[in-house]
Amino acid sequence: MSFTDAVRTVLSKYATFQGRAVRSEFWFFVLFVFLLFTILAVIEGAVLAPALGFSVFDPDAGQPLSLVASLGLLLPNIAVAVRRLHDIDRSGWWLLIGFVPILGFLVLLYWYIQPGTQGTNQYG
Repeated sequence: MSFTDAVRTVLSKYATFQGRAVRSEFWFFVLFVFLLFTILAVIEGAVLAPALGFSVFDPDAGQPLSLVASLGLLLPNIAVAVRRLHDIDRSGWWLLIGFVPILGFLVLLYWYIQPGTQGTNQYG
């Protein structure tokens, strides 16, 4: 799956928590989100902050574009993570293990890099 196909697929399944997401779909979307927020940080720091009367990259200027993007991408992020867990034959409820400090993140990261189950599983 290519970068654009992955982003298009995730955004077209905006709040779809059923089915599976292959590794490339998940990781390309993570890369898209990282690049998007990097670009937004530069725009907010170099353009928006001075327009609002703050100095360039002033931390007190706020990040309104990043806030809007975060809210808009919240459901697709959760949905693709749940579908990725489905691909390795785990329930989406395992996503809640991320609330356990450090260990939860490491467990989820390990699962996200695992290859999906071959053939069909209980999630598709």
